[in-house]
Amino acid sequence: QVELVESGGGLVQPGGSLTLSCAASGSIFSRYAMGWYRQAPGKQRELVAVITSGGNTKHADSVKGRFTISRNNAKSTVYLQMNSLKPEDTAVYYCTFGTVVEVFTTGGDYWGQGTQVTVSS
Repeated sequence: QVELVESGGGLVQPGGSLTLSCAASGSIFSRYAMGWYRQAPGKQRELVAVITSGGNTKHADSVKGRFTISRNNAKSTVYLQMNSLKPEDTAVYYCTFGTVVEVFTTGGDYWGQGTQVTVSS
């Protein structure tokens, strides 16, 4: 059983920054792609960013240039550095892992509990 635990969310003013972390249990972390999704109230969950096992990344157009996904395989942790935050970034952020196709399309079989990010003045 794999457990994913997100942290780092909170309340931040527009233009501010936050770094989310997702720690995974188990030794299989490095073999898989990792992704961040978010879900705003009343909206569907959407893909934010993906990082492959080899470190290749892809970011949604809405966050490109502002958010950066990275991973530390030694710590079994994936990060999401979020800069220049906007009110429309307000959502619950979730991490997931799986094959590249899984993470890009629907997410993997395992999800964290989510961490709330609120951007407001």
